[in-house]
Amino acid sequence: MLFGKFLRFVLVSVVSVILFSSPAVSHDLKIFTIGTGGVTYTYHPVGGMLANAISNPPQALPCGKGGNCNLKDLIAVSVLSNGSIDNVTAVSEGKISSGFVQSDIAYWMYTGTGISGNKQPRRNLRAIAALYEEHVQLVTLKRSGITTIQDLRGKRVAIDEPGSGTRVDAKLILEASGIYEEDFKARSLRGKDAANALRLGVIDAFFVVAGYPTDLISELASRVDIKIIPIDAAAADGLTSEYEFFISNTIPAGTYRGVEETATLSVGALWITSADEDEELIYGVTSTLWSDRTRKLLDVGHARGKDITMDTALYGIGIPLHPGAERFYEEKGLLE
Repeated sequence: MLFGKFLRFVLVSVVSVILFSSPAVSHDLKIFTIGTGGVTYTYHPVGGMLANAISNPPQALPCGKGGNCNLKDLIAVSVLSNGSIDNVTAVSEGKISSGFVQSDIAYWMYTGTGISGNKQPRRNLRAIAALYEEHVQLVTLKRSGITTIQDLRGKRVAIDEPGSGTRVDAKLILEASGIYEEDFKARSLRGKDAANALRLGVIDAFFVVAGYPTDLISELASRVDIKIIPIDAAAADGLTSEYEFFISNTIPAGTYRGVEETATLSVGALWITSADEDEELIYGVTSTLWSDRTRKLLDVGHARGKDITMDTALYGIGIPLHPGAERFYEEKGLLE
């Protein structure tokens, strides 16, 4: 797993900075980790924003003067991962405090169904909130001649690495379109590696499931002419009928340079944690997430930040809420 040594390095570095820079550090200092995704995907910058929002280290600004009013002596750290499946595994095994995950992956791994097959269900997963929608983005070069998913037969297609939700959804979408692994040349590339491979002609297309605009696609579109391949209505209808977490959606025109409005599918991005996390801590995290202070950070921190609202905090959650989060939403009248 990508966490391992990198996570230990991050935590040791953060704690060392705090210990050597603060003369009076509380013994109650809590490190709260957030598993995100690749550095060029939306999970990573959003994770950084939320880590900043909920952190309240020693000697931080007091409540009422710009500081966090809900948590004390908390250091939140956003850490890289391979994505949804990696984050679910790490959260359920207690390796990280929380993480971001596609709603479909969370449900399947909680119940031990779907992609999990006969594996042990991860029954200790709990939700903090639904954040925003993630869109399936199938990227190719405009000059490739690829206009539909059917054109991927015999092509070299990057479907991301094992452990990612993108890889799972890519396979489902291809199979719904009648294309199986023997029909194309699958490549386990992700992020900038996939984008660079496409630009250099090493692959013909790649999948990304992330909130738009995705930085790596925006950067690619600034250098070469790209197109987003639409998911046809028949495949989309089949998937939305079979899987309740898929939603028919579109990527608006102009999201990327020269790319027209494109029909696609989306899934929800959830913030999850473990049932073992302290109720008061998760209550404070949830309260801080929906505070006025965090609202300001979200509105200016990333293009998807404005989509993270309490009005949609409970949309598409297929796993139980953590008791701390549940208590917060009950107080706000969002639960019946």
